[in-house]
Amino acid sequence: MKAYLILEDGHVFEGESFGAVKEVISEFVFNTSMTGYLEVLTDPSYAGQSVVMTYPLIGNYGVCLDDQESKKPYVEGFVVNELARVGSNFRKNMDLEDYLIEHDIPGIQGIDTRFLTKIIRNKGCMNGMITTTQYNDLTEVLKKVKAFKVTGVVSSTTCEEPYTIGDGDKKIALYDFGAKNNIAKELVNRGCKVTVYPAFTSASTVLEGHYDGIMLSNGPGDPSECEDIIKEMKILIKSGLPIFAICLGHQLMALAHGFQTEKLKYGHHGANHPVKDLNTNRVYISTQNHNYVVKEDSIDETIARPWFKNVNDGTIEGIEYLNENVKTVQFHPEACAGPLDTGYLFDEFIKMMGGNNNA
Repeated sequence: MKAYLILEDGHVFEGESFGAVKEVISEFVFNTSMTGYLEVLTDPSYAGQSVVMTYPLIGNYGVCLDDQESKKPYVEGFVVNELARVGSNFRKNMDLEDYLIEHDIPGIQGIDTRFLTKIIRNKGCMNGMITTTQYNDLTEVLKKVKAFKVTGVVSSTTCEEPYTIGDGDKKIALYDFGAKNNIAKELVNRGCKVTVYPAFTSASTVLEGHYDGIMLSNGPGDPSECEDIIKEMKILIKSGLPIFAICLGHQLMALAHGFQTEKLKYGHHGANHPVKDLNTNRVYISTQNHNYVVKEDSIDETIARPWFKNVNDGTIEGIEYLNENVKTVQFHPEACAGPLDTGYLFDEFIKMMGGNNNA
């Protein structure tokens, strides 16, 4: 069956439908990872977005359900150059197309993803539609596409009730803004007992739990929308507890300190982004998935200092707070399928709580 990808700038790509047969409007971003497509699909930070994979062949090792980063995929649509007809892997549970059908996610293959990626790089991430309908007149379609906005996605991805995993000595409260599973796993592997809380949990509820530290997770959308959460973050800051934050959590912590965020032209999405530790000048390769960053010129130097920077574009990738036991990073040290360069930051969090790494 033919399928079409219609961008808000009027570009139309014709390809072949796979996965669910449905029409969706979303924001389109591209991801440069060569592997880990299931982890991409199940990263809640992609809520409201369709993902264009730049690697030309996707689905070649099928779907291994143990590798999911959340209970279900959150992408709106999936765009590939070529879908592998049969996945080959001894761990495979199903093929990629069957997985997308099961979760009602449409895909389109057979289009020039290199050209599409260049459009997004030049013009910025933009809205688009995946459809199996051939529209002769795009006037009304483009109006609907342009009107789309990614909103309310933290509330749609966070857990509904608190739950606990692990039985270690260190007690951690993990705020779930759309958390990837591997964040909690990395903490459990280091001897922690992790209680995961919904995004809108009050600071007082968490503080009553007498935790050794607080983790703020990744998540989707514009951080400035999360005004109620930011108010609670301000209370947590005053508690003096060690806090480590990732991605959206990093941005929310910055906003809670009065700093500002801004949207990048096309974001950072992939597993090959170099970041420099400004304390050591050492460069690490990181996994990233974000459209927003903390504005460097908004950081109050009496409160905090940049910790990591992106080697490619110089944007802020980490912040150290000077008079608080708080550190945050924009990238994903819990990265699955990798790289694993910055996993040591979880050890640093253990040290912030006065403990030793038990991994």
